[in-house]
Amino acid sequence: MRGIHEGNVTNEGTNRRENGQSTTAGRFEPAGYHTVGDEHGRTIVVLTGPWTLRGINGRANTLSQELEKYARNDGKVVWDCREVESLDNFGALILWRLQGFTRGNAIEARPEHAALCERWAQRNTPPENTRSPRVRPLAALSSIARAAQSHLTGFTTLVGQFVLDVLHLARHGEDIPWKDISATIYEAGVRALGITALVGALVGIVMSYLSSLELRTFGAPSYIVNVLGLSIMRELGPLLAAILVAGRSGSAMAAEFGVMRLTEELDALAAMGISRTVRLVLPKIVALAVALPLLVVWTDAIALFGGMVAAHITLGIGMRGFVYALPSAVPVVNFVLGIVKGAVFGTIIALVACHFGLRIEPNTRSLGIETTNAVVTGITAVIFVDAMFAIGFRGIGLP
Repeated sequence: MRGIHEGNVTNEGTNRRENGQSTTAGRFEPAGYHTVGDEHGRTIVVLTGPWTLRGINGRANTLSQELEKYARNDGKVVWDCREVESLDNFGALILWRLQGFTRGNAIEARPEHAALCERWAQRNTPPENTRSPRVRPLAALSSIARAAQSHLTGFTTLVGQFVLDVLHLARHGEDIPWKDISATIYEAGVRALGITALVGALVGIVMSYLSSLELRTFGAPSYIVNVLGLSIMRELGPLLAAILVAGRSGSAMAAEFGVMRLTEELDALAAMGISRTVRLVLPKIVALAVALPLLVVWTDAIALFGGMVAAHITLGIGMRGFVYALPSAVPVVNFVLGIVKGAVFGTIIALVACHFGLRIEPNTRSLGIETTNAVVTGITAVIFVDAMFAIGFRGIGLP
């Protein structure tokens, strides 16, 4: 912005716009303007009052339309902003949008107001009707490869540090964080009993009802015990419990790390020389490796009970007969395999949640993104590992 040499200003052509407001002393006067002419034939637009959000008070469009006719006269208009009482980003934005306000016309303003207007004037506005950027396959593949490498390196480092911590605690048992492990078992295990029981019962009822319709058609209603026992103990029980824990506890763990990053608690632990993997990561991994197998047993029992009730209603199979036929219909190795799956799933969910939680940056956007990634990746990893179990143990426990 550049100053001007003010000539002899005449009072002719004065057009004071009061916009319905009184100019009585002591009353609040909104943002306004008036025009005067000088000896060079130019129009001086004198801005007055507070050009702020409160001062404009919903008249932004009206003021813009009225001032636009002066802004179009390049070289014939002088903007005098020295009588502006206060200026904020909202008022500066309205002035910046006027054509010719910052080019071709002379402007006088206070230094602090000039600096605010200059920031808007220096903004790079994107051209209209621009084409979307071209997709570059090689650049996209390179970006994906770098991200995958970063995640793989971070996850491997986390697993290696966990192994080193376990070896250290094996030699120094007094350093084991028993209270943290116990608290995590309560949060991830005990507090999840209700939701796992509800989902397990509903799945057992639905499976029993749908299976009974087909078994009745083939005249083999007694095989409902085999169908429910094998599918629930071997697959659905561990998978349902793991998915619920990944969505419930996995997201909570990642968010906990994110909040600790935002509040600089992780930096405080490092400053005090306390290992964050021993005090934060290891208790979560151990707790889920212990709690999830117990949740699998609980989910299996509730799902089988729901299926047993549905079978009794739809097929007339007695509950006592169902319980007696279950051990002979389903080999115990399937129950053991489900418990092993639970321990593996719990370890994977905790590792994934801690990995993404430690990658959270100190801002709220990263907190939401990484927490979502922790849940999605945890559930995907559980399903993938379950498929590997199904392939690797396909000849064990099956007729």
